[in-house]
Amino acid sequence: MKFFGITLLLLIPLVVISLGMDILLGFDLDNSIKHAFNPFLVKDPAELILFIILVVILLFSFIYRKKKKKNKGKGQQ
Repeated sequence: MKFFGITLLLLIPLVVISLGMDILLGFDLDNSIKHAFNPFLVKDPAELILFIILVVILLFSFIYRKKKKKNKGKGQQ
């Protein structure tokens, strides 16, 4: 319950600040809400490419660790 309360206490002010900044930049409330809850709408193409590259690297590192751990377990028996 404490974690849920802390999460809400952090989420609400951050969303309000994000909405306020979008409104100050001239967006209407509908677009501000879309931007606050879907960050991929406001990313540049270069940022999306970098994000995809980082996700692929992360997936390959998990696969490599799993494979390495599996081979290490076989070697001990």
